[in-house]
Amino acid sequence: MEKIKISVPPFSALQKRKSEKWRAFPADILPMPFAVMDYELAEPVQVALMSLVKNSDTGYLGNVPELAQALSFFANQRWDWQIDPSIIKIAPDVGVGVIEICRLILKPGDKILINTPVYYNFYNWIKELHCEVVDAPLAENELRYTLDFPAIAKAYASGVKVHILCNPHNPVGALFTKSELAELADLAKQYGVRIMSDEIHAPLVYKENTFTPFLSASESAREVGFAFLSATKAFNIAGLKCAQIIAQSDQNLATLGRLPLAVHSRASLFGAIASAAAYQDGTSWLDAVIDELDSSRKFLKELISKSGIAIEYRMPEASYFGWLDLRKFELQGEIASKFISEGKIAIAPGNFYGPSGSGFIRINFATSKEITQDAVERIVKVLR
Repeated sequence: MEKIKISVPPFSALQKRKSEKWRAFPADILPMPFAVMDYELAEPVQVALMSLVKNSDTGYLGNVPELAQALSFFANQRWDWQIDPSIIKIAPDVGVGVIEICRLILKPGDKILINTPVYYNFYNWIKELHCEVVDAPLAENELRYTLDFPAIAKAYASGVKVHILCNPHNPVGALFTKSELAELADLAKQYGVRIMSDEIHAPLVYKENTFTPFLSASESAREVGFAFLSATKAFNIAGLKCAQIIAQSDQNLATLGRLPLAVHSRASLFGAIASAAAYQDGTSWLDAVIDELDSSRKFLKELISKSGIAIEYRMPEASYFGWLDLRKFELQGEIASKFISEGKIAIAPGNFYGPSGSGFIRINFATSKEITQDAVERIVKVLR
């Protein structure tokens, strides 16, 4: 079989795109903070979408059994995880799924645990639920991040009701092992905590690493957990609005059954059909993307090493974020504004991801090597 080539359109063509990444900043600002890839879509996804348009099939989302069947196939093939297609629920995105499940099991004022530095929208979800944020920051040793179990146990003991877990972890690119997830599940079971496992980046794991779905980690994990997945990050279809929710215990399946019907119908027909095509027929493209990202994360490491300045960077175990440690520079004030004004580059400042992210920036290397090199040169210009 001919190897699939992953390509990025010319920069001038990228600038004609209409998504947020290419409209959020003036044309002279290089946009690097957004969690989307610049690669052209997988052919099976393009074919599925064009078929809908060609047939004027642009109505409401109804029953889409092929999506559940395709996700079940994908999870079994990639992660050796068996999912009954009949129990998979659809939501517009992972955030909506987490919020709607939490609404069924929490009341305003309840405590929700997160592990910073973590995806900043977790804060927004908790605010929408009118709940209290509790933070047990990740433990860090030379940019290797792990769960801090003593801090988590202390938080659970304080009355935490829900723990929103990010695995693979955004922004630091860490994966948690099966034994770590099983230990976490036992702790959650002991304290009566439900775990919401955001696994949106799960398909983008590098070949030397292993992703363990939380619900496959142990029987305790199945008792306490809900999983939230989506093809949107791995196949670059975030604007199509479709995620999947999974539970594998009787109690949690009953909770899924109480979801409002609108959680399903507010998702997109285009998203569901594109996701089904991605899971079923897009794995060769996905493997090629992972190879390309592997090359790009190493290229970013090489560029930083050659820059001769004190940026620290540990290659991620999953996904496409460069989590760059700039703490030695002791930058003050609005870091994002400084990079825009002095380097003409937009980055995501680490403090967006919680106090433990201060002194870091996040950039996205799922683009061409030319753009990545330009980004590093602009960052270095600011730091010199």
